[in-house]
Amino acid sequence: MTLLLAMVTLISAFGSSFQYGYNVSVINSPAPYMQDFYNQTFYNRHGVPMDSGFQTLLWSLTVSMFPLGGFFGSLMVGPLVNNCGRKGTLLISNLFSITAAILMGTSELAKTYEVIIFSRVIMGIYAGLASNVVPMFLGEMSPKNLRGAIGVVPQLFITIGILIAQILGLNSILGNAEGWPVLLGLTGIPSLIQLLTLPFFPESPRYLLIQKGNEEQARRALQKLRGQDDVDNEIQEMRQEDRSEKEEGQFSVFSLCTFRGLRWQLISIIVMMMGQQLSGINAVFYYADRIFLSAGVDDNNVQYVTVSIGAINVVMTLLAVFIVESLGRRILLLAGFGLCCASCAVLTLALNLQTTVSWMSYLSIVCVIVYIIGHAIGASPIPFVLITEMFLQSSRPAAFMVGGSVHWLCNFTVGLVFLYMEAGLGPYSFLIFCAICLASMVYIFFIVPETKNKTFVEINRIMAKRNKVEIQEDKEELKDFQAVPGGQAEKKEISSHEL
Repeated sequence: MTLLLAMVTLISAFGSSFQYGYNVSVINSPAPYMQDFYNQTFYNRHGVPMDSGFQTLLWSLTVSMFPLGGFFGSLMVGPLVNNCGRKGTLLISNLFSITAAILMGTSELAKTYEVIIFSRVIMGIYAGLASNVVPMFLGEMSPKNLRGAIGVVPQLFITIGILIAQILGLNSILGNAEGWPVLLGLTGIPSLIQLLTLPFFPESPRYLLIQKGNEEQARRALQKLRGQDDVDNEIQEMRQEDRSEKEEGQFSVFSLCTFRGLRWQLISIIVMMMGQQLSGINAVFYYADRIFLSAGVDDNNVQYVTVSIGAINVVMTLLAVFIVESLGRRILLLAGFGLCCASCAVLTLALNLQTTVSWMSYLSIVCVIVYIIGHAIGASPIPFVLITEMFLQSSRPAAFMVGGSVHWLCNFTVGLVFLYMEAGLGPYSFLIFCAICLASMVYIFFIVPETKNKTFVEINRIMAKRNKVEIQEDKEELKDFQAVPGGQAEKKEISSHEL
């Protein structure tokens, strides 16, 4: 790990991923004061108080516009990273964040709640871009022995963003009637820092060589990132990747979805992204406050306990950074979803029995902590790492568009559906999340390979076997194995477009 690689990792993650986490959590604490502002603004305009149903609608829009914007941001990833580069896309996306921060920070002065809702869409677009581009950018820059650890860093900064928003949102700091506009406006500062510093760091060497065809610039970027002049092995590996996908050209989302040679990779990222978002993480945070209240935590202290849960999330994600290269991706995914599955099952039991068995409320707290640990080490960080690793340069942007879109659509769906689910099923909601975690774990066990310390081309060969195609390196052609009468397999040479 060179100083330059460490710096570009930290600046990319702080300037972009941090913002995602911050804006997920930032409106939770000041919600009552923001709703009062909505009410007062409506009253000043119309002379009558706001109807409670209309207020609920406005607040639902304020919350849900962020993941909806994230979905639109994910759809912009492919065109932007292919035309402007990875670094260029991050720089352009900062303009969304700074604009939204200024609008939200001045919304109270302007006496308009519509601007807050509009800004949440803009902030969502920014987060949709950042959540996909940062893992892609850092994954393409990293040496194979550090790719997993560096790939988890964006998720670490997402959890740090959530924690900082929780701390600043305490009533004694900015989570009050006077401080909430400042709390919303602070989100522009990391973007401004990134906008001023990232131009001094190199672009992704893979983008420069494979997509721009500029080997000299790619070599210089690699030499800076590795801190040595001899980068021939990595350049050779990039050339090999470039040759192996010359025929395909750049993949669109449609061509990715219809291309047989990448079928299982595509299904895998969709399953992992759905598992990540539909496994109940939002529900656990939603239930956390009432679980702690039922265990006897004082009402005034619940916000501090919530901050401590955020801190556990950060610490366990930091642990994942250090263990992902030694234990591997599969183990962390299986352990993470396994812990989430078990804790959801026990939590259902504990919540149903806590009125009759006194110590069940404490078991509920243990389940919440175990669930957070499981999600932090596996389900949250690893899927984005695997999108980078399971796809080559030509298909990676389209893969991130698909994975990102599934991520944000599921996030939006959970936000929309969970309150109704909770009203209808109560604590039994967690059995649904338990089943989703179990299904994800079974799929990963049977389908997802270990990618630790392998080059992108080596991982592609492993998945080619799963897809029933073979990459013949000397001709850069794919072989289709078709069964013929008599039980023998006939090798039929076909071009990649015919697969």
